[in-house]
Amino acid sequence: MTIEAPQTVMVRRGLRALVLSAGFALAGCGGGPTPTTFDLTAPSGFGRVGGSRATMVVARPTAVQTLDSDRVIVKDSSGALSFLGGAQWADQVPALVQTRLIQTFENASRIGSVSAPGQGITPSLQLVTDIRSFNIDAASGAAVVEITAKIVGDTSGKIQRARLFSARVPAAAVDGPGAAQALDRALSQVLIEIVRWAR
Repeated sequence: MTIEAPQTVMVRRGLRALVLSAGFALAGCGGGPTPTTFDLTAPSGFGRVGGSRATMVVARPTAVQTLDSDRVIVKDSSGALSFLGGAQWADQVPALVQTRLIQTFENASRIGSVSAPGQGITPSLQLVTDIRSFNIDAASGAAVVEITAKIVGDTSGKIQRARLFSARVPAAAVDGPGAAQALDRALSQVLIEIVRWAR
C-alpha cells in the first residue's frame, strides 16, 4: 500500500474542487443567451395636480405568483400564460411598480411625504395596491395593465376609497422591446391616474 504525503493529498483535493467548480460554472452558462433586461419608468412632466400635506406609505403591491416575477408575460386567447423568451424586467414586477409609483408621486409633488414602509416616517395614509394584469394580450397584441388601489387610514385601518385602474396600449410587436415599451406606456397611464386620484 502506498502512503501519500499530506501535501500531495491536499493538492489532489484542491484540483478536484477546482475541476468541479469549473464544471458547475460551465453548466450554468449552457442555458442559452442571457435575456435582455428592461426597466419601467416613472412618469414626469404631467404638471402639478394639486396636493395635500398628508404623509403616505406605498406598500409593495400584491400579485399572483406568475406576476410576482421578473418575466414578461404573454396571455393567449384561452387565458393561458407564458413567458416571453429573451426578455426580463430589471426586478420583480411588484417591486418595480412600487418604486415607480413612489417616484410618480414625487414627480407630481402630490403628497406632503411619500415613501415605502420602514423608512422612518409616520404616515397618515397607506396606499395598498394589487396587480391584476401586467401582460401582453396575444389576441389583440396589446399591453394590459390593471391595478386596484385602496387608500387606508394608517391609524384606523379603515379603507377610505378603492378603485380599479386599467390601460391598454397596442404593442408594436410581441417581442422583448415591443412588449416592454407597450407595458411601460400602459403602466405610466395607470400611475398618473392613481396619483391624480389619491389624496
